[in-house]
Amino acid sequence: MRKTKKGDDFLETAKDYYRLFFASSAILLTILAQLLIPKSAVSFTKIQSWYLYFLWISFALSLAAAFFSIVRHKKGKFYHKSYFIGTSYLALAVYNFVTEKLSLLPEIFFPSPNKILAVFVKSGPFILKCDLFSLRLLAISWAIGIALGLLTGILVGWFTSFNYWLDPIVKILGPIPSTAFVPLALTAFPTSFAASIFLISLSVWFPVTILTNSGIQNVKKTYFEVADTLGATTFQKIAHVALPASLPNVFVGIFNGACTSFITLMTAEMLGVKYGIGWYINWQREVLGYANVYAGLITIAVTFSLIITLLFKVRDRLLSWQKGFIKW
Repeated sequence: MRKTKKGDDFLETAKDYYRLFFASSAILLTILAQLLIPKSAVSFTKIQSWYLYFLWISFALSLAAAFFSIVRHKKGKFYHKSYFIGTSYLALAVYNFVTEKLSLLPEIFFPSPNKILAVFVKSGPFILKCDLFSLRLLAISWAIGIALGLLTGILVGWFTSFNYWLDPIVKILGPIPSTAFVPLALTAFPTSFAASIFLISLSVWFPVTILTNSGIQNVKKTYFEVADTLGATTFQKIAHVALPASLPNVFVGIFNGACTSFITLMTAEMLGVKYGIGWYINWQREVLGYANVYAGLITIAVTFSLIITLLFKVRDRLLSWQKGFIKW
């Protein structure tokens, strides 16, 4: 029997087509529920039906993806995600039914999907500005944290003298949550932006340092023996042997640091900055704008998910020579 790769096998049975159109069918049911079930009389807010527009666009895109798979006669990624996509829209329909249609939950704390989408339409440019501010803060902090983490990890992992002095410091300071340094950061740095960079960089620095150190110390000694026979200098052995061989560990450290930095970012943006997605959520929470809070959370989820996806792409590109040997 011919083996096929996941996402590249063919559509053959009726069950395959059922799964392919499951997402479209679920979205269509969600649309019908929105059109046929009357709105709760308790809710007096009247805004344009952005939720319905969103559902129609989603339905059109899902149909296009399904028909594209039929034309190619291959299942593809959409086929394998169809159950998840369809179930997600059905869950959204249930939430909308509980909030907008029946008003079983307090409207101020649990806004309907339509109100959340209205926030994106009305305040989209400002949310984007806050998101870009956060990305700028993350980019600067990541650059500093990863660079210092690599440097510290190499020094501790390669040189015995540095290991003697730095390893205890790393093990003492590293496990302390970076948010615990907020009072120190506010005192030591002239601006809240600089303090935020320090906190986020610190959250990235520790896991990158630990994993880089571990990766270098676990490189096979035979690699260095071969390098010695070729007359390699210490720098060449670090740059061309130790660091490339420890890259899988380094990327795990970067991945862990990224997840930690997302949490630290939310705290750092409460230190007095005037923009940022974390600041935006905290501001809207204080004024009870929970539809805006949900919009901010969705923005965070999408942004961070894209960052992690990009990180995986970079990892796969740089470590293509080890494909099949390493996994997250």
